[in-house]
Amino acid sequence: METNTARPLAIGLTVIAALARMAQNLNFAPVGALSLFAGARLRGWHAYALPIALMAVTDPFLGGYSVETPFVYASFLIAVYLGTLLRKTENPSRIGGIALLSSAQFFLLTNLPSWWAHPEAYAHTPAGLLSCYAAAIPFFRHTLESDLLYTAALFGAHALLSRSVAPAERVMAQPA
Repeated sequence: METNTARPLAIGLTVIAALARMAQNLNFAPVGALSLFAGARLRGWHAYALPIALMAVTDPFLGGYSVETPFVYASFLIAVYLGTLLRKTENPSRIGGIALLSSAQFFLLTNLPSWWAHPEAYAHTPAGLLSCYAAAIPFFRHTLESDLLYTAALFGAHALLSRSVAPAERVMAQPA
């Protein structure tokens, strides 16, 4: 059982990423990466509360709420869970793979209500659903790029700083 639950470095990095949410542009936001990072480096309910609180506070300033909002929030909670799979690793390939998985689940989950809520644009058929997903591909590019960039920045900064500034937060690899 881990006795050190205070994680000032991880908390500081998440606050910086949260501030970047206000500067987002066209789905190029840090929230997906922040959710992964929170799951990996924060403990307990804090990891799950952080992305939801961030979204709830910033959404009114960045476009408000929609039928998609619960799906977006659920997707970030799934990303936190996926982040828990990274708690004992700094392996860039594993982190990148989980980031790709997180981006894909976000795309699939958050475009589903767009299809359902807009029958005038997309028929409620398998072909309509595929059309909806096809129309969302350009936005997925931005999501994927931002998730990979911010994930690399957060996990990289944590790995670097935990070796010099906050050694108590260093992730020790588990034996294979």
